[in-house]
Amino acid sequence: MLINRLIIIVCLLAISSGCSQQSILTNDSKVEKLTNTENTEIEFWHTYSDQETRILEDILIPAFEEAYPAIHVVPVRQSNNMEMKYTLISKASSNRAPDVVRMDIVWVPEFSQSGLLLPLSEYDDFGKITQSLQSNTGSAGYYKGSYYSLPVNMNTKIAIFNRALLEQAGLSMPPGTFQEVIDLAKKHRFMIGIGGLESWKSLPYIYALGGRMTDDSYSKASGYLNGEATIKAVEQLLLLYKEQLIDRTVINGGGDNWEGVKSGKILVTDDGPWFYSVFQGEELERAINTTIAVPFPPDFGPASILGGEDLVIMKGSKNPLQAWTFMKWMVNTQSQIAMSQTGIIPTNLEAKEIKAQGESFIHPYTEALDHTFLRPPVKRYSRIDATYIKYMTKIFQEELSVKQGLTEAAAEIDRLLKQ
Repeated sequence: MLINRLIIIVCLLAISSGCSQQSILTNDSKVEKLTNTENTEIEFWHTYSDQETRILEDILIPAFEEAYPAIHVVPVRQSNNMEMKYTLISKASSNRAPDVVRMDIVWVPEFSQSGLLLPLSEYDDFGKITQSLQSNTGSAGYYKGSYYSLPVNMNTKIAIFNRALLEQAGLSMPPGTFQEVIDLAKKHRFMIGIGGLESWKSLPYIYALGGRMTDDSYSKASGYLNGEATIKAVEQLLLLYKEQLIDRTVINGGGDNWEGVKSGKILVTDDGPWFYSVFQGEELERAINTTIAVPFPPDFGPASILGGEDLVIMKGSKNPLQAWTFMKWMVNTQSQIAMSQTGIIPTNLEAKEIKAQGESFIHPYTEALDHTFLRPPVKRYSRIDATYIKYMTKIFQEELSVKQGLTEAAAEIDRLLKQ
């Protein structure tokens, strides 16, 4: 069984003399005891996959409840969609929200800046806990001097090349800059597999070419989104699109770039670790042997986009201390090792290193995660992304020139940033 196999894996990785659920997951520190021994119940909303949910419900929660018998965790699986977001906003606004939520990092700023989350940095041990986590993952939860989220897993996207097409061009490794990648594609008529025009899918290419969406403080888009470097980057991508070296479906979300790269129809695409982790056995071996994965070149600064999920305590939680205790459990080394067997990249540094050593295809992702940029962590990010998509679509449909489209987009995004 999967769970039995994972328990064995975690036991082998853990520095522990025993292999009960408690010893698996608490070997790196003494189990703290709550002063309040009264039985309490906390509700935990999450969007874990089937496999991840089995680890959560069969390993992590039972072990936590064994260590903390007075706390009962009620997991509630949700679909990661806008309906969940608006339900949480409604419930938190009326103090009826679940205690703990695992949410996408792009949601965290909207919730924290709307007063719907409880600050975590007020807990005495917050600093100690975050020292064990990847340092650049907590930025989404920072607002006006306080931190409102605890990063529980992270991801990014890297450039995945077809090995045979590189060899056909006389290369054993991908070019060192993304400008050279574009030149290579134009010279040999190789396709580039951009999956869509939304920021998550297109910004890594733009950043790798020197462009930017906003300034470093996320307060201004004008001069950055319509800056000379961004205009040049988008012009190059548009030219590839016109020359049919970027699939025409990019406007509608792109084609099957996974299979395109593996089959040799596409030189390069971008994707997260799930490009590999969804496969097993011969399929995984085929994916690894036919591709070369590298971080987006950080020639102009970070070019790998940061994604992932954070844990938060919702406004109105009846048991915030117990919620905080559970959150800390979810980011300890052995909990993160257990969940990482599903393909998730841990935020816990020790667990991340073990993950990278255990699966060769993870290493480029862990390397890229040291050089990431964050989508603007602002309250109105969803509207900013919608604005970005609208004008990028107009540009690729040639309704607006690149300069005009990006200038109008920047002005509109500036207004949203000021609200």
